[in-house]
Amino acid sequence: MGIQPHRNSKLAVDNQATSTTTVPAPARNQASLPLWMGGIAFTFLVALLGYGLSKVPFFDRVGPMACAIFIAVAYRQLFGYPEALRTGIQFSAKQLLRTAIILYGLKLNIEVIFSEGLGLLVYDAGVIVFSILLTLLIAKWLKAEPKLSLLVGVGTGVCGAAAIAAVSPIVRAKDDETAISVGMIALMGTLFAVMYTILLPFLPATAVEYGIWSGLSLHELAHVALAAAPAGEDALAMALLAKLGRVLLLVPLCLVLLLIMKRKGKADGDRHTKIAFPWFLLGFLFMSLFGSYVLGTHIPVNEAFHSTTATVTTFILAMAMVGLGLNIHLRDLRKASRPLIAMTVTSVLLSLLTFLLI
Repeated sequence: MGIQPHRNSKLAVDNQATSTTTVPAPARNQASLPLWMGGIAFTFLVALLGYGLSKVPFFDRVGPMACAIFIAVAYRQLFGYPEALRTGIQFSAKQLLRTAIILYGLKLNIEVIFSEGLGLLVYDAGVIVFSILLTLLIAKWLKAEPKLSLLVGVGTGVCGAAAIAAVSPIVRAKDDETAISVGMIALMGTLFAVMYTILLPFLPATAVEYGIWSGLSLHELAHVALAAAPAGEDALAMALLAKLGRVLLLVPLCLVLLLIMKRKGKADGDRHTKIAFPWFLLGFLFMSLFGSYVLGTHIPVNEAFHSTTATVTTFILAMAMVGLGLNIHLRDLRKASRPLIAMTVTSVLLSLLTFLLI
């Protein structure tokens, strides 16, 4: 009986010690909340700087997303990665990226594609298959990094940064690979769009044919608009129609890649590795349907709404690109040279082939 109180007191001390060790967990969570918000605010500010830079001559051709990546990469080289803000930055790189892809669906008018652009869908599918397979083939010959080559092939064939962002989690690309490929697509697409506008007066093509060519062969929606606008409204309308068909095919492409990656995992004996279904694609498809059959039909909206939505979507995507760009170190750029060559050759051949087809 004399020993029992001693045991109880020891147990009480142990319980007290245990309780004191568990108290800091919520405190740590509370302390990390400002840092999490600070990380998001950091990507917001850098994206804002990217928007400002994109208003400067020459950089206005590159666009806000690429400018945001350039600033993020420069920050990483000068000051290193802001480790204290990592959780918020990673939230922007992952979650905001998916949010932007979902909102991107509002740009896709499915009704217009089905009513006026079904014939172009065949060409769009051919462009995607041609771009991806040729890029991978050239990359294999050059012994280039395969995953980075796949990303730039998808970006070339479908819709630039948005397609790369959608495909990256499926193929398990690293953040630096995603950011590098987006930067490459932005630069290449800008160069080609400017070249198209220079060649416009000398091309043996009507305005509509020129628009279709631009929509079939250029990388980003912004690049298509940049190249087609000088040819007139009809050219711009056909260019966007051809381009949006490629955007529509992003969903089946992702599903095909998901199936390939799962089969590849089984073939490699990696049975424990699971590839999560990209649920954000369903959100992308829902927003496409909502924008096509509800907005403007049952819910009246004006042009200002669409313009604001497009700006917000691009800005969120720019914030995500900041989070990805902070993972890039200059030494990582060495592995991009060969995929860049593969993408350049593919882009040139794609432009020539599609021009002959129109």
